[in-house]
Amino acid sequence: MSNGGNEKKTQQDNRDTFSSKLGFILACIGSAVGMGNIWMFPYRTGQFGGAAFLIPYLLFVIILGYTGLIGEFAFGRMTQTGPIGSFEKAMKSKGKKGGALIGIVPVLGAFGIATGYAVVVGWFIRFLFGSLSGAMLGAADPGAYFGEIAGAYGSIGWHFAGIALTAVILILGVANGIEKVNKVMMPIFFVLFLVILVRVITLPGAMEGVKYMLVPKWEFMSQPKTWIYALGQAFFSLSLAGSGMVVYGSYLKRDIDIPSCAKNTAFFDTVAALIAGLVIIPAVFAFGLDPAAGPPLIFITLPMVFRQMPAGELFAILFFTSVLFAAITSLMNLLEVPIEALQNRLNVKRIPAVLAVCTVAFAIGIFIESGDLLGKWMDFLSIYVIPLGALLAGIMFFWVIGVKVARSEVETGASKPLGKWFEPMTKYVFVMLTFIVVIGGILLGGIG
Repeated sequence: MSNGGNEKKTQQDNRDTFSSKLGFILACIGSAVGMGNIWMFPYRTGQFGGAAFLIPYLLFVIILGYTGLIGEFAFGRMTQTGPIGSFEKAMKSKGKKGGALIGIVPVLGAFGIATGYAVVVGWFIRFLFGSLSGAMLGAADPGAYFGEIAGAYGSIGWHFAGIALTAVILILGVANGIEKVNKVMMPIFFVLFLVILVRVITLPGAMEGVKYMLVPKWEFMSQPKTWIYALGQAFFSLSLAGSGMVVYGSYLKRDIDIPSCAKNTAFFDTVAALIAGLVIIPAVFAFGLDPAAGPPLIFITLPMVFRQMPAGELFAILFFTSVLFAAITSLMNLLEVPIEALQNRLNVKRIPAVLAVCTVAFAIGIFIESGDLLGKWMDFLSIYVIPLGALLAGIMFFWVIGVKVARSEVETGASKPLGKWFEPMTKYVFVMLTFIVVIGGILLGGIG
């Protein structure tokens, strides 16, 4: 595909890029590792038969990693732009218009999720400070402590701190901001969670939680719902949305091995989910609490666990530091999507683009907080808009641009050529699975 003139080539030559393959992989892991791994994955695993859920989940992670994740990385690198520009170029390659308009869907989806996610980042900062000061574990009622910030206007200061911290990182750019911060935060995240894991599994009764997660209840394998929810969990865990991974891919150099990057991203994202499950569920079992608590698990149930655990103050600090890192790295990816759009489509400079996006995101977040709309807002976007963005990106790359061009792009920089599986797995299997996620979200009210 043509880049369309010397001026455009100059813009692309000056485009910020990741400085290394490792930096790119860690940034993608940072995007993928989020709340879906930390509270949803453990809950779903126990809900749908332990290892009986893990088997289809791991199968779908492999399929989606080698199709959708590869596709979004390659789509962004080939077009050197985010969803709006990528979709526009795809349609123009067939002599059609309207691609830019379609590309707005994943951009709005990412921005919308970011506005709600920023509120949650503020909660994590509040809980980390509460852990450091002792106020959180000293609270008479953990539910009331959480309720203070979860209510209307209860977390504006912490919310602002979260989005301001993220904005500072984003202002530094791709290589000096996003990449460098992920190189620090992601290794620390894994180390801290491993330290907590070693402590948790030594608690009396913790092995019952391990069994809850890992011992298979094979009857669940015959239930279609298990497979549908495993697909949804794998899909959202890998951060496939036709937005953030396309943008990160657009910052890739052409000598980077995309299949290798996708493999590593999928592997470490899955490791993070497993470690999170083996931290949270056994800890909850050790103290006889409810493992199916869902979102309150982190903010209400776990503080009760830390209060009863020996050296609970220390492990509360380690836990909320690690989940804060996971949340910030995910928020960076979500906000980078509209920031890139302003830079690429409207020629806005980096700093004004970051400030504009973060200011609007903060304002919308205040509205969501004040009206107690966070849950409904996030559900609507994650159930309907995000999967639709991924489906559109899959159609644009594998159908409109075509699998032959897609293969050529993916193999550029790769250590070895792709097998014959690539065309049918991407054009048919991946797009079909993505369509199932979209329909499943409509019929089941969300399968992530």
